[in-house]
Amino acid sequence: MKKIEERSDYELVQAYARGEREVFSTLLARHQQRVYCYIMSLVKEKSVADDIFQDTFIKVVNTLRSGTYHDEGKFIQWVMRIAHNLAVDYFRKNQKLKVVRSNDEVDVFDMVDNFEESIESNIIKDQTQKDIRFLIKQLPEEQRRVLIMRHYADMSFKEIADKTGVSINTALGRMRYALINMRKLAEENSLALSM
Repeated sequence: MKKIEERSDYELVQAYARGEREVFSTLLARHQQRVYCYIMSLVKEKSVADDIFQDTFIKVVNTLRSGTYHDEGKFIQWVMRIAHNLAVDYFRKNQKLKVVRSNDEVDVFDMVDNFEESIESNIIKDQTQKDIRFLIKQLPEEQRRVLIMRHYADMSFKEIADKTGVSINTALGRMRYALINMRKLAEENSLALSM
């Protein structure tokens, strides 16, 4: 039988659902840094990030215990979605409080500015994602496959090497060339991406 640390997220989630509560600490240790850094990048405030991080994992535990979690993809993507939604909820509440505190006068311009900024940032984010998908499609198959496994399936280079039947160094090399080629393609297509 595999050691707890060697088991996949899927196996750990199944074990937790069967009542093996001790496996949760492994799931938490495996993903806490990535989740916390993501929350911190959104809220930029440690105390708020701490609260959202805690609420995220309380929600994860409650969902797993209730048996309503359906493994339709990667566990980490589901956790990140919860964290993202809680951060959005925080901003909504925070924005409402800001408006209420303005001495009974609603600061319409403040609300419009915030609304326009969020629309603009969503448009930029959507366009960037479309541009990235376009660039990924232009990559050679081997590079594209490694890039997708690394960034979208969250696989380690060892897992990628095992899955593709190549050495870890070859997987690393393909990833490196994928990023180099994406930068080159971005320049050729006049796309501004931060990579």
